[in-house]
Amino acid sequence: MEKIQNQKHTKETFYFAFSRMFERASYYGFRALIILYMVGETLNMETAEAIKIYGWLIGSLVFSQIIGALFGDLLIGNRKSVIIGGIIQAVGIFILCIPSTIGLYLGLFLIVLGNGFFTPNITSNFGKLYLNKNKLLDSGFTIFYLAINLGSFLGVLLIGYLGATFGYNIGFIISGVLMLVSIVPILILKEKEEFKIEKNKLSIDKRILNILIAFLVVGLFWSIYEISNIRNFDLQLQLSEISTWNIPKHLWKSISAIFILPISLIAITLWTFFYTSQFFKLMLGFIFGVISFGILFLIPEIPADKHTITYLVSLLFLGISEIHIAPIIHSILTKYSNPKYLAILISLAFLPTRLISLIFGLFNDRFYDNPILGLKFGITAMSIVGIGLIVFVWWNKKNYLQHRV
Repeated sequence: MEKIQNQKHTKETFYFAFSRMFERASYYGFRALIILYMVGETLNMETAEAIKIYGWLIGSLVFSQIIGALFGDLLIGNRKSVIIGGIIQAVGIFILCIPSTIGLYLGLFLIVLGNGFFTPNITSNFGKLYLNKNKLLDSGFTIFYLAINLGSFLGVLLIGYLGATFGYNIGFIISGVLMLVSIVPILILKEKEEFKIEKNKLSIDKRILNILIAFLVVGLFWSIYEISNIRNFDLQLQLSEISTWNIPKHLWKSISAIFILPISLIAITLWTFFYTSQFFKLMLGFIFGVISFGILFLIPEIPADKHTITYLVSLLFLGISEIHIAPIIHSILTKYSNPKYLAILISLAFLPTRLISLIFGLFNDRFYDNPILGLKFGITAMSIVGIGLIVFVWWNKKNYLQHRV
């Protein structure tokens, strides 16, 4: 572990973080209402049809972000793409207030399009703040990730409550307003046209290898996370019914997000002053993931109230695992890529996760029928990837020491 000197976060970091927080609050708040709105009295859709449309909405974001990244990096610039995307997304949310299927489909189309322009380009411009401060990248992107989690948590609570209490239109209007608020910090900041960066000492082959490994490892993490979480959600439902811990039922769904806040703050503080390599952090992330799923494995198929503490400890380690992995992918991309094409790379980072999830999804029925099997698979798969990362980190360290001699 190396002490970081002469590098610090700037006000721009927090401008971008606030922008992302408001955008996520808007997006997840709208998502909390959309299925209920579709099956409600206004549109009166069948639940299966509403879920299908929702699935298309989520799936389309992967491709819209690639389009938005291409526009940002190659045509109109990242800053303009963020502003245009924010406005389009806000207009789409406001159009949902039109009580018709035309309003629904037009609104969802604009939301997908706007999000595609906003997300990869704001992440890219945030990363460019650290082009000459690589050792702060992990801390910076953890601040960004914390903003994402705070925004999504508050958006679901606030907009979900307002929409359910005062009507969906109120919820959509608040969501649209928050989306417009999210572009205010970007309007205040000026885009830096040129980025004078230190020459990367690694060869192009080594940089490409690091990026590909990061793509694969993070894609595997989220896919394994999804399968293993079938057991997690099963326990969540059972414990919410029997637990005497006085945790409100609506908080059980978001309880893992509550752990993210203190873990993120600790990681931000530690990584602001001390540096370890990104791949070492990824390695730790998988080790903590194995510990989390291992603890979960100790809970019997039908839990008792006494297992609540075991479940919460498992979530704590899972949160530590997530913080060592989720922000780090963007840190690696920023460090090893050409900044001119960073938004494009960021948009492509979602593809391995989707592809691996589709492959694993072929066995979903088996995992849903037997959640313990999914947990066993998660422990095994995370252990294998973790061992692979241990070997990779050791190999990198060995090569580094040889070059110093």
